Amino acid sequence: MKEARTQIIFVICFLVVWQIVYEMQAFSELIFPSLKDIGQSFIDGFREDSLFTFTMYSMSLILKGLAIGIILAFIFSSIAVVSKTFKAIYHLIVSICDLLPGVALLPLAILWFGIGELTTIFIVVHSIIWPMSRSIMDGYNSVSSIYIESGKNIGLKGFNLVKGVYLPAAFTHVLSGMRVGWARAWRALISIEMIFGTTGAGAGIGWFIFMKRTNVDIAGVFAALIVIMIIGIIIEYGLFHTIERKTVKKWGMAR
Repeated sequence: MKEARTQIIFVICFLVVWQIVYEMQAFSELIFPSLKDIGQSFIDGFREDSLFTFTMYSMSLILKGLAIGIILAFIFSSIAVVSKTFKAIYHLIVSICDLLPGVALLPLAILWFGIGELTTIFIVVHSIIWPMSRSIMDGYNSVSSIYIESGKNIGLKGFNLVKGVYLPAAFTHVLSGMRVGWARAWRALISIEMIFGTTGAGAGIGWFIFMKRTNVDIAGVFAALIVIMIIGIIIEYGLFHTIERKTVKKWGMAR
């Protein structure tokens, strides 16, 4: 509760300082709009349905990419536990691919899949699968040998051992990997949309920002940024904190 109060006070102070700077006319209104203008652009964006439509389109793409990326990360990381040969190969692949920014692969993705949803989903999957795989494997490697031997003693082996011992014991690392992967995938998605705009039948919030910037509607740009931040807060506190509270904290694995 104290943490939430501190955060709210910080946000209020930030908004007050913002408005004071605006009233001082330290910067041009074209690059530093008032809170009123930003709020009006935010309301107009949803009233006209454009901001909502663009946001939902972006969310649909990232949810598809996240689902695929998380599933693949779990599968490959679990195989790495069962097979030492695969572990050595996959560790090398993760080490190499995790260094490649998703946007850097965009030209290749366009050549392979064309300009469309598949390209965007490919970049999103790339952005999440490697950091999450790294976190999962680090978590698996940190599991106590006592837990592993206990699992084997009750007949667990192979993927059953992964499911019954490795995954629960390493869930803090799994959750950390999901957080990092989500953040990287979300940034990559917005960047891609700003680079080549529409992806097939629709356009996302990144394209909305690009259009507003082109029209010198900076208040509209800030309105879209607020939407992005709100989504981030919802995912962090609505999803990840809930999962953390019902798993690792409930199990006594975190304070």
